[in-house]
Amino acid sequence: MTIVSAGASTAPTGSAPAGSGLADPRGLAGEAPLLAAWLRFTEATRQGRTRPFTIPGHKQRTHLTGTLVEGDVPLFGGLDTVGLTVGRLAQAERLAAEHWGADWARFSVGGATHGNQALTLALGRPGDRVVVSRTLHRSLLTGLALAGLDPVWVRPGIDPESGLPTCVPVDDVRRALATDRVCGVFLTEPSYVGTCGPVREYAEVAHEAGVPLVVDAAWGAHFGAHPDLPPFPLRAGADAVVISAHKSLPAMNQAAVVLARTTRSGGLLSPQRLESGFDATHTTSPSGSILASIDAARALLQRDGRGLFDLLLPAVRRARTRLAAIPGVRVLAGRLPDGAVVDPVKLVVCLAGTGANGLDVGADLDALGLPLEMADLDTLIPMITIADSADDLDQLVTALGASIERHRGAPRAPVPAAAWSVTPRPVLSPREAHFAEREALAPEQAVGRTSAELIAPYPPGVPVLAPGEQITAEVIASLRAMLDHGGRVAYAADPALATLQVVRDATETPGRRPSRSTPQIDQGPGPSPS
Repeated sequence: MTIVSAGASTAPTGSAPAGSGLADPRGLAGEAPLLAAWLRFTEATRQGRTRPFTIPGHKQRTHLTGTLVEGDVPLFGGLDTVGLTVGRLAQAERLAAEHWGADWARFSVGGATHGNQALTLALGRPGDRVVVSRTLHRSLLTGLALAGLDPVWVRPGIDPESGLPTCVPVDDVRRALATDRVCGVFLTEPSYVGTCGPVREYAEVAHEAGVPLVVDAAWGAHFGAHPDLPPFPLRAGADAVVISAHKSLPAMNQAAVVLARTTRSGGLLSPQRLESGFDATHTTSPSGSILASIDAARALLQRDGRGLFDLLLPAVRRARTRLAAIPGVRVLAGRLPDGAVVDPVKLVVCLAGTGANGLDVGADLDALGLPLEMADLDTLIPMITIADSADDLDQLVTALGASIERHRGAPRAPVPAAAWSVTPRPVLSPREAHFAEREALAPEQAVGRTSAELIAPYPPGVPVLAPGEQITAEVIASLRAMLDHGGRVAYAADPALATLQVVRDATETPGRRPSRSTPQIDQGPGPSPS
């Protein structure tokens, strides 16, 4: 558990070896205790001064599987003693808590997936309900099943010009909070496409109802690092936040941070529940290299973040301007008609007006060595971070422009992706559906039945069909259209969707008890802004 007390010293102990060079090009180790420990350990193993008799089994020696394992350092017996007697991880977590405005922080090597699941276990008790945005990542659904919580869905508006999600109306959250046994609000801010709602207002309505606001900010770890960026959710009133340090910050894959304001500082979440939820779903053999990369990314953001974004934000604005000048291209940016704002770092390119197929454009960029984070029929999303230079963005925009011209066709109206547009029809709770007996049926036979599996286009990993929801002809048509356009289905037992997993009828399952229905607040996509 990492708790920051008034007056507690959090100065890093130890220092990096002299002459770290490219291993620490910005000299961050003096402000990042885990990075300093990683540098010392890797130097000692390279020089033969350390010959560990601990896991991992490769012992950082390259004669068996090559240089792949060279920098893989464990926490236990690597960054710290096996007994963690120095306390470097706790020290690094205290520094993170102070930086992001929390009193509790944990570093995860399981990504925001693990963070979401840990937070659901800290929220309520089995049978309680949580107000959840339908832009959630699939990991939150599995967290609800683990915790036995039932979702009360709220849905974002849809921007008519792009077909992309905007934000959840505050009034919809307020109405959903009137449902019995609601123990919290769990929203995705920002969305996968960079749209952000009014977190401060969400926090106010949640707190009026006496429940915490939890934010999946996997795509917003950089928020608050510059005056032109949205505020970090904890600074806007959220009670807990999970961030992916490997998405918008320069940390290793799987790196995430879970942060909270707890009852120790006047918040609504129990630090003991947070701690037990985190530990219940985390590995007991965390990668010290991933942990050190989180520490380094935090130190970089804290010391150099504003200067780095001073360079990046004008480069993104230039890229947006150049792309928007291409006939038929729309770039999602600024404040949308319903009040949602777009992350100033996010580059979202809408292609419907060009007639080009985004999957074809994405394939062109793959061939050029410029793979994109996301490409579907109407939308391209290159992931932009502080690791990118203005020259990188200029090269990207030039390649995008050439490919769009190569594939230009008749303009079309944008079609909202199934992940943003399908209306959920809950029948069972996610937990009940997860444990129910199931069978495989052809899609036509499955219409009207209850799904036993989660199905999502990937990216973005947002569910079109969740366990416990009724399978409708609309859902099947949306998924097939996505496949026809070259998209990928994830998490389904049959990715080709020749069959769907459904809950076996109660009449076919002797002794199966009837289920309560999960309530739903469904306002539908927001009205088209005028």
